[in-house]
Amino acid sequence: MNARPRSLVDEPDAWIPTRESLLSRIRHWDDQESWRDFFNTYWKLIYRAAIKAGLSDAEAQEVVQETVMVVAKKMEHFKYDPAKDSFKGWLLYLTRKQVAMQYRNRQRERGGNGRRAEAASFTADLESIPDPAASALETMWDEEWERNVMDAAIAKVKLKVNPKQFQMFNFYVLKQWPVQEVAKTLEVSAARVYLAKHRISALIKKEVKKLERQKI
Repeated sequence: MNARPRSLVDEPDAWIPTRESLLSRIRHWDDQESWRDFFNTYWKLIYRAAIKAGLSDAEAQEVVQETVMVVAKKMEHFKYDPAKDSFKGWLLYLTRKQVAMQYRNRQRERGGNGRRAEAASFTADLESIPDPAASALETMWDEEWERNVMDAAIAKVKLKVNPKQFQMFNFYVLKQWPVQEVAKTLEVSAARVYLAKHRISALIKKEVKKLERQKI
């Protein structure tokens, strides 16, 4: 799990919210393919949340690694009931703990209340560690989760449409080029650019709804 996964373009399913089948498969330690799938699905979500919580790149990467390791240890006993449980919420809970741990480590390394913090680690649960970003992290998590759904929808639609149509959509909608510049660059009419926008936007909206129904 040390190497970062390939990009969303290479891994169109990388940001699809957790499927119940995946949760079932990763209960088995020897299912390496499922664990790679899980890591590719969630590492960047956790990483972005950690960065937005104020951590450095190195600290955020540590949060990713430690969070995934905790999931691996606890997954065997995790029972998913869509009527009662939220894997999304549980993963946020684990991520918050690791973010708090990084803040505590940072404080200890700087010498601020280091001995007290170190002593507390042996007697207190991680929930008792103050998280400076706790109140904001949940909001960030929701925003990133929705962003991931949109990324997944766009990636999936890209595979289904004509490459030139997607290029028009990409330049005009995603990169926000002026329509005349898109038309000139791709040697098409402005009407075709508008049509590509309308068609692909509708497909993405449909895909987003489908992914949201799968969300845990």
